Amino acid sequence: MRKSIFTGAALLLASSLAFSAEPAKTDLRGEYVEARNAEVYTGPCFANGEAGQVGDLAVFGWSIEKGAWEGVPLDGLSVVGVIRASNTLGADIGTFPVHAVLIVDERANVEQRVALKSFAHRMGGDLLDDVTKVVYAPISFRLKDGNLHTATATLDAGGLAQIETRALRATDNICHNERTFYPPLTPLDHAMPAFTVANRYAGDGLGTRWSSPGKRSAFVGSFHYSD
Repeated sequence: MRKSIFTGAALLLASSLAFSAEPAKTDLRGEYVEARNAEVYTGPCFANGEAGQVGDLAVFGWSIEKGAWEGVPLDGLSVVGVIRASNTLGADIGTFPVHAVLIVDERANVEQRVALKSFAHRMGGDLLDDVTKVVYAPISFRLKDGNLHTATATLDAGGLAQIETRALRATDNICHNERTFYPPLTPLDHAMPAFTVANRYAGDGLGTRWSSPGKRSAFVGSFHYSD
């Protein structure tokens, strides 16, 4: 009888330890926007003219609608990356090294800040390998109209980084052979090229500041990451 009790207790303990060893859940979804200083929706003549000249600067950000990163809930929080590459992003002409600034939602607690940085590094990949500065600031992200084909996006990260987009119009076609010449900088479920009304960085850490509006240089999209 005593042996049976001990055996049962041991099995219960082993089961408890196995359960506690299960990895924390990662499953989140949300919205995304990016803007560069080179056109992403364009014809070859424009793209070839810009390659090697511009397209080395970008702002991109994620707004997490719902979910958790390694067990840490991130509902309603955002994180933004700002990068300066060595050449035109997406062109096979020596983009690296790339230097980055990370702007993390100041509403996040200590645990959430760590999770947001980890999430951004996973999504941004090697574009965010060399982060020269991390800033904690208020981030406002709004996507008006749930249809990505007609959406207007606005992003403001503490007044340091700003994006505003509108949907592309027929009048934005210049060559009439335009296409999505470069893909988005990060993996997305769905993305639409958009017209950049504002693309601005006014912070430190990259050795440059910029304002690059009035180009077909943005993407608006949605993401879902599960591990």
